[in-house]
Amino acid sequence: MTSWIEVINYVRLRYEVLEETGDWLRFRLGTSGERTQQVTLHHLPDLDGAEWVEISSPVGRADEVDLRRFLELAGAPEVGAAAVVDGLALLRHMVPLEDMSVREEFERPLTLLVARADAMEHELTSGDDF
Repeated sequence: MTSWIEVINYVRLRYEVLEETGDWLRFRLGTSGERTQQVTLHHLPDLDGAEWVEISSPVGRADEVDLRRFLELAGAPEVGAAAVVDGLALLRHMVPLEDMSVREEFERPLTLLVARADAMEHELTSGDDF
């Protein structure tokens, strides 16, 4: 069984950690070219009797993006769901900690979600703010 601490340690060894608390971690990944993308992980213990990790990455400020186009892009068949939280348009995905392989069930969705969020940010804002 993978623990929250193992996920945190995996991230610390590979990425630039920007901010961290006991159940929350924000870090930065390089994407294509000189672009980067911020990612937040939330530890959600005992959700339906199991522990989960929520992966989220901002696409832009909700009041500055075309939210209809954001939803259309988020509807692609890859990993991720659309949300607006604290004024940010986010792509989010949840993975269970129980029996999770960090490389297969965490790293793969993480890289897919980050690539999509970065591409959506580039299309919707033409910027690289996140």
